[in-house]
Amino acid sequence: MLFASGGGAHAVASRVRKAMAKDNPRARRLGEQIQRELGDLLRRDVKDERIGNVTITEVQVTGDLRAARVYYLVFGKEGPDANVQRGLQSAAGFLRNALSRSLMIRYTPTLSFELDTSIEHGVRLTKLIDSVNKPAHGSERSSGDASGEDHVIDSGDPGRKAE
Repeated sequence: MLFASGGGAHAVASRVRKAMAKDNPRARRLGEQIQRELGDLLRRDVKDERIGNVTITEVQVTGDLRAARVYYLVFGKEGPDANVQRGLQSAAGFLRNALSRSLMIRYTPTLSFELDTSIEHGVRLTKLIDSVNKPAHGSERSSGDASGEDHVIDSGDPGRKAE
């Protein structure tokens, strides 16, 4: 087996595609332009009540410029909302058609919508980091040394200073 991490050919192709898009400045620029256009279209032209107050946070375009993954947030709602997802999927054809008129490129990428969980993930990581950085219950504070810094000394090994 070439890749010990598993996932098979699909995972390898996915990694290659992601690497190509990140290295492809045209795909990055097209993603930024699609993000701006979709924001305007959702605000101005889409009348679907299911969509509501949606903000496009990022658009990732594949290296071949044929597909775009659109990440969105719904303000005022926690977690995924199936109605918003269905509304965006329903409007995908209309949005792609509108993008084809405004972008003036040969092929307009197919749009797939995905809830952006990066903020929730960041909050969870911050909480984990904070919980690790909290001083342990059994630790004691030593008096400051010559540099004026306080060090936490673990009660299990009084000669070692914590970083």
